[in-house]
Amino acid sequence: MKKATQQQTKEHNRNLVLKTILERDSISRAEVARVTGLTRTTVSDIVTDLLDAGLVEEVGVGSSKGGKSPILLSLVPDSRCLIGLDLAQYQFRGAVVNLRGAICEMVTMPVTGRDGEALALVYTILDRLVRASCRPIVGIGVGTPGLVNTGQGVVISAVNLDWVNLPLAALLQERYRLPVTVLNDSQAAAMGEYTYGEAHSYGKNLVVINARHGIGAGVIINGRLFQGDGGGAGEIGHVVVVPDGGLPCRCGNNGCLETVASAQALVKRAQALGAPFAAPTTPSAPEAVTLDAIERAFHAGDPVARQIVLEAARYMGMAVSSLVGTLNIQHIVLVGEVTRFGEPWLAAVRETMARTSLSRLAQETRVEMGQLGGNGIVLGASAVLANNYSALYEPQALQAAGDWRPAGLNARSALKYP
Repeated sequence: MKKATQQQTKEHNRNLVLKTILERDSISRAEVARVTGLTRTTVSDIVTDLLDAGLVEEVGVGSSKGGKSPILLSLVPDSRCLIGLDLAQYQFRGAVVNLRGAICEMVTMPVTGRDGEALALVYTILDRLVRASCRPIVGIGVGTPGLVNTGQGVVISAVNLDWVNLPLAALLQERYRLPVTVLNDSQAAAMGEYTYGEAHSYGKNLVVINARHGIGAGVIINGRLFQGDGGGAGEIGHVVVVPDGGLPCRCGNNGCLETVASAQALVKRAQALGAPFAAPTTPSAPEAVTLDAIERAFHAGDPVARQIVLEAARYMGMAVSSLVGTLNIQHIVLVGEVTRFGEPWLAAVRETMARTSLSRLAQETRVEMGQLGGNGIVLGASAVLANNYSALYEPQALQAAGDWRPAGLNARSALKYP
């Protein structure tokens, strides 16, 4: 093992101090030294650099425990900006986010095509966001469905977008000249809840289950995203839960969790039962069952809607039970479109989890709804960048908004990937 160089030690200490300040509303230099174990002189020198970089500011005077009152430090939220993208099934969302997770600007556009058209839509959204007034933008984070090699920034397979081995990070880096991180949308949701929700109050381990058109989970262990050996940790949506007579899944198997507990599964189940609460789409078009219609019927007490929703919740509870037994992580958060069914749905998930798990483990497990609503993946994708303290300290400055031009790349040429 090689000894760290002086520069590496300096960067490590600076990142440690910045992380300590970022995780608190305000803190004194002396308290930073106590928390990090660094000397007061080292902390003072680093804080001077952070003040000069505009990342940190002095915000007042703290209470004294004898002697001179300490000067409090706090992060400057708008000193750096991040871009987060959520490439959902029916719409792409992108936002410019500050270091405290406040959204400065949002762009939402419907998805009307796949493959090259979907990639062109990503460019359209980013072209608008990089011209936002918030400066400097230090990076782009993308939460996408499918299997992702985060280390290489490659979307291995995203069925709904017809992307196979798409080097998305490289394409975006070439076009926008910014650091880019690409991760699975459920992993992004986990980062969002951990960083900006209340999840961090309960410890450093967390599982977030993202249930929308598909189902996936993001796993955080010891404060870090766990992706597995091949980047596929959390792909619970394609675990078979109905081994005999299950419905076909888009992955090629039958009876996957996604076919019985996702948003699309609810709609298909309602259609199969001939649910009486379909809503007309246009005067000339046949009636269609939508998730909104199921939600209205469910909250109105419709027995068919309640049967469909609570049956899906019980399958979800079985998936939670498997995670409890496998990981024994005591905080599980549920997010996504399916959570719109509220407490009755959540109660059914909890009841099934408790009934199908080892009693002691179930009693120690907290299962809750997420807190970030529809912005969780956007915030989580940007949170990955917010945790890159070196990039925050030395951001790659964009050109002036009016001078920015794409770096010679278009959607069609981008499709010539291996």
